[in-house]
Amino acid sequence: MTSMKTSIAIVDYGMGNLRSVYQALRHAAPEADVAIVEQPEAIRAADRIVLPGQGAMRDCMAHFSASGLQEAVMEAARNKPMLGVCVGEQMLFDWSEEGGADGTNGLGLVPGKVVRFDLEGQLQDDGSRFKVPQMGWNRVRQAQHHPIWEGVPDDSFFYFVHSYYGVPDNPAHTSGETLYGAPFTSAIARDNLFATQFHPEKSADAGLRLYRNFVHWNP
Repeated sequence: MTSMKTSIAIVDYGMGNLRSVYQALRHAAPEADVAIVEQPEAIRAADRIVLPGQGAMRDCMAHFSASGLQEAVMEAARNKPMLGVCVGEQMLFDWSEEGGADGTNGLGLVPGKVVRFDLEGQLQDDGSRFKVPQMGWNRVRQAQHHPIWEGVPDDSFFYFVHSYYGVPDNPAHTSGETLYGAPFTSAIARDNLFATQFHPEKSADAGLRLYRNFVHWNP
């Protein structure tokens, strides 16, 4: 008797680098059934959920709310392994200061807020100013033991493109930390949720290993 393939739904609400995530997951775990989905039923049927996102969180939340997928994703977040990527990570928090005077409400799955880099006047080691957004490779220090980090060397380089980052209320939810002017949370973990500010699909072998670990993670 053959075992069923694990099914992974990449949520398509119009605001993500979906094809790159899809290709990376297929490469990292060819034994998995990976699909880009835009129907609530497909999210409910999947074993694992990936929530990508790029651009402004306000735009992502607006598209997500209008997509009709939010209820299904919130249901899945209660009991299925879920991975948030980039703005998909930020959306898991309560609130972001991005998006005007009132900011932008998130999904409230991880208590905390999303803030903008405040690096005014700070200089890098070479004397140049820190740039916002942060664009390029940076190290991630693993702040906790977690199955998603298995086989990923501590202080591995991952690829970042962002101006904002999440700040969990509970430090225990920080799973990865990166230095850019000051330390900031670059990966979070809470129960069956894991999320990264960086892009695993753009992060070579370390990113592929992280995706493969997610496919086999049983929280």
